[in-house]
Amino acid sequence: MSPLTPDETPLEDPQARLEKVCIEAYLRTKGHTLQSLKKLPEAEAKQLMIEASIYASTMLAQFETRERLLQELHGTSQQ
Repeated sequence: MSPLTPDETPLEDPQARLEKVCIEAYLRTKGHTLQSLKKLPEAEAKQLMIEASIYASTMLAQFETRERLLQELHGTSQQ
């Protein structure tokens, strides 16, 4: 694979974008942003990111489950 030139951007995984949105949403509930974490002590920032990652993983799992259920209900499941 060749390296990207400055005018090229890699294809972004839609799930990665959704994960980031969930992480940012969780941090907002705690009064923080990804940028504000940089100002916190390392241990506190790390703990918040662990919590945010767990929250995001849970949300993604819920989204996937709902999507599968809707596909099954509408007969569009790709099993």
